[in-house]
Parts: sequence; structure tokens; C-alpha cells
Amino acid sequence: MIISILNCDKEFGIGKRNGLLFSLPLDMKFFRETTLNHFVAMGENTLLSFPNSKPLKNRTHIVLSADPTHNYEGVINVHSFEEFLKVISEKAKDEVVYIIGGASIYNQTLPYVDEVYLTKVNEVGGAEVFFNNLDENENFVCYEEGEPLIDNNHEIRFTKYKNINKKKI
Repeated sequence: MIISILNCDKEFGIGKRNGLLFSLPLDMKFFRETTLNHFVAMGENTLLSFPNSKPLKNRTHIVLSADPTHNYEGVINVHSFEEFLKVISEKAKDEVVYIIGGASIYNQTLPYVDEVYLTKVNEVGGAEVFFNNLDENENFVCYEEGEPLIDNNHEIRFTKYKNINKKKI
């Protein structure tokens, strides 16, 4: 199974200056607990945005870098989008693979994911990069929507969407 996991603001904004829009401890806890001991797939900038540019503990990382000379220690390095999809597809036969960013990776892989775990923040965060508005995407259906919660003075809601028209890799 392939699942994108992320948060967005009211405009489906997901980031600015290679960072997150909001500091959300509850959402980070959800991310940590959900992805723990699973595969996480990302672009190179997402890996570089982690503390000390090191992989997250207790996860297997698949990292796409367009530059074939960029190979990172402790991750599965791939250098084309086709190779990225192939590795994800192989791992997803037996394991859950979480797509964790950045914006380009989220948007390019969206047709191939089974589900999206989307934490919605009920405000505008001044985003520079955006995710697809799943509420207006005919290929996605929201099948779970949590009650509003307050997370670091921000109203959030955990939602889950199913891709009803998943493309084969």
C-alpha cells in the first residue's frame, strides 16, 4: 500500500522556504507513530530538511535525487522518477510505503497512491507550495474525518482520503 501523509492549510498550502507552515506537535506525533518501522519515500530536499540532514530513526528511506552524484548514507538512493516509482511499487507489495514530501513528489505520486492521510489546519499559512485540493479531485473520496482539535493554538482535523481511480505503476 502507498500512502501520502502530510498537513495543509485552508488553501491546500503545504510549505514555504523548504519548511512546514505550522508547528503542530499532535500532527508530528501522528506522523511519527504512523510511519515508524515503515518505508518513507521523499525527494532530496525533504531529507536535507531533517535535523542534520540525516534519515529519521526506525524507518527505511527511499530518496530521489536527480543528481546521480548525490548518494546519501543509510537510504535507498534513486536518480529518476521512474526508478523511484519502481522501488516504491516493489516495496509496497509487502509493506506500507509513506510518501512524505516535498510538494513535487506529493503531486507526481498522487495518481499512484492508495490513500492520503491529510491533516487540515483551519487557517491560511502563507504557503509557497501547494497540494492538490482533494475535495475537488474526482479521484479521491474522504472516508474519515476527525473532530476538530487544537494543536499549538491551531485548529486541526485529521482526514483520510481513498484514491478510487489509482493508476498502476
